[in-house]
Amino acid sequence: MPEKNLLEELAGLPSFYHPAASPGGDEIAVYYDGSGRNELYLVDPNSGDKTRLSDGNVPRDARYPFRWAPSGNRLYFHQDRDGNEQDDIMAIDRDGKVEAVVENDGQTILTDVSEDGRYLLFASDTDQQMNLYEHDCETGTTTRLTDYRQPVRNGVYTPGADRVAYNTNESDNLDNQDVYIAEIDRLDRSGKHAQLVEIRNLNIGEEGAEAAVSDFGPDGDQLLVSDNSSDKPRAGVYNLTDDSVEWLTEPDHVESPKTFLPSGERVLATRTRNCAVVPVVHELNGRSHEVELPEGVASFPGYGDAALLSATEVLVTQETPTDRPTLLRVDLTTGDAQTILEPEYGELDPSGFADCSYETFESHDGLEIEALVYDSGRRPSPAVVKIHGGPPAQDLKRFDLYAQFLAMRGYSILEVNYRGSTGRGRKFKNRINKDWGGAEQGDIAEGTRWLAEKEWIDEDRIAVMGGSYGGYSTNMQMVQYPELYAAGVSQVGITDLTALYEESMAHFKTTLERYLGDPEENQELYAERSAVNHVENLTAPLCIIHGVNDPRCPISQARLFRDALLDAGFEEGQTGDFEYNELGEEGHGSTDIDNKIRSFKIVADFLERRVPVESFDANGRHSP
Repeated sequence: MPEKNLLEELAGLPSFYHPAASPGGDEIAVYYDGSGRNELYLVDPNSGDKTRLSDGNVPRDARYPFRWAPSGNRLYFHQDRDGNEQDDIMAIDRDGKVEAVVENDGQTILTDVSEDGRYLLFASDTDQQMNLYEHDCETGTTTRLTDYRQPVRNGVYTPGADRVAYNTNESDNLDNQDVYIAEIDRLDRSGKHAQLVEIRNLNIGEEGAEAAVSDFGPDGDQLLVSDNSSDKPRAGVYNLTDDSVEWLTEPDHVESPKTFLPSGERVLATRTRNCAVVPVVHELNGRSHEVELPEGVASFPGYGDAALLSATEVLVTQETPTDRPTLLRVDLTTGDAQTILEPEYGELDPSGFADCSYETFESHDGLEIEALVYDSGRRPSPAVVKIHGGPPAQDLKRFDLYAQFLAMRGYSILEVNYRGSTGRGRKFKNRINKDWGGAEQGDIAEGTRWLAEKEWIDEDRIAVMGGSYGGYSTNMQMVQYPELYAAGVSQVGITDLTALYEESMAHFKTTLERYLGDPEENQELYAERSAVNHVENLTAPLCIIHGVNDPRCPISQARLFRDALLDAGFEEGQTGDFEYNELGEEGHGSTDIDNKIRSFKIVADFLERRVPVESFDANGRHSP
């Protein structure tokens, strides 16, 4: 396949997002872009047949999940403006008619719908900090329920919607997060005067640990919670009648709870180890088992009931490094897995995808770091160090579109789960706190040196790339460790931490304070860890790609870096020291096919000129 067609074929492969079972379990809603544009579809869970519901009136970028109304007659979704994430909550009915339900000027994330369908619970920063709100669909009124200085995360109703549980932090320790529960006093049920009363902190974990709520049990007296007081994140059930907790996770495991099953006697969770994720079923009598699936990443839908097809059948999305996501119907009694939606490959041969190996290496201070390595088969092989965002995230053994794109073009790939990443516990994740841009950047650099020592790697042709915090890391690697890299690609990257703090949404300011402290008290640290203040160290070509509507890493971050480079005498352009690309109608990345193809073309063109891999074979892969 010609190189151009290969790029567009890979970037244009149809994908599904956010599968959610209907309240009766007889349908599944998904975002799907088989038409070339993201649309909302209804899927038959038995046959896999798809029926399109929307017609260009849902977001092009499938960033946020949608939710079913309990009646099954409508779905609620988030609609922003060209990727700016200032979402309104919209509803679409079975005739495809769309109406606005909640319109806000801020970021708005729907977290739950009451079982009677009357109330919507959502988090929003419309009044600066992220807090919890309730919308009454009957009266059309919206009421602010919480007023915290630090952000409120999540929010779930009891089955009767008379109580709500949520996560926030009232401690001065920014590493801390607690679970709260409160009664909802709606007075005359007009919705105009709803307020939370009898608010109490459940004090699930120790000070400085992170506790969170996932779901209420069917009788409303139990909460499915998580906590990392013992370092490894664990799942448990909090009994509200006697304020006791039954922890379900063994101490050595890393788990994330998802939802109660309808009986209330079992819960779903996922377990992470060695960069793979498996589904787990915990019974409240103390027994548990993993659901047997190929090694890779298994995930349940993003919120509780969305996973439930019946009392014993659940939805699972399964993928591996070489297999695109498959939507499965899994019987928890028999362990049988039935495919509902198969992955699509177009004209590509999936046997040509590169697998990855799980590796570890010793970092600059002796800390063990996990990594994934994709071998392109090229000898000697140019390489790309591909850095994940977050920083509290993790590269996993899942189908990585960018990794496959690079491997098919002849580049081997290193993905580093530097300190600050998730998947290994609280202590490892918090090692980056008050040191953002420090030791974790050393982990990435040490990983690059470790890779360069491989005899099959061309150490003179190693590039670095990443998006969001990965874009920040790319910028920092290029100015802190310029001797390691032949080129860099920074996508929606951070460059000036002081300016970022000033422009950030309130809940992002809290995040920056956790990682770097107060910007006035730590001005030197903010400046030292900003690539914009070290542009003179750039020695290899850098490609900058940024969406103009990005609310997380504003376009000003890219423009400040560009201007600093120009002021320092660097030349812009395809033969210059750096290349600059602003993407219109796009925010903090995008799942949209056209946007993906556009970004892929920019990256492919840049790497081909700056870190070339020579000839292609007849199948479009680089020949040795």
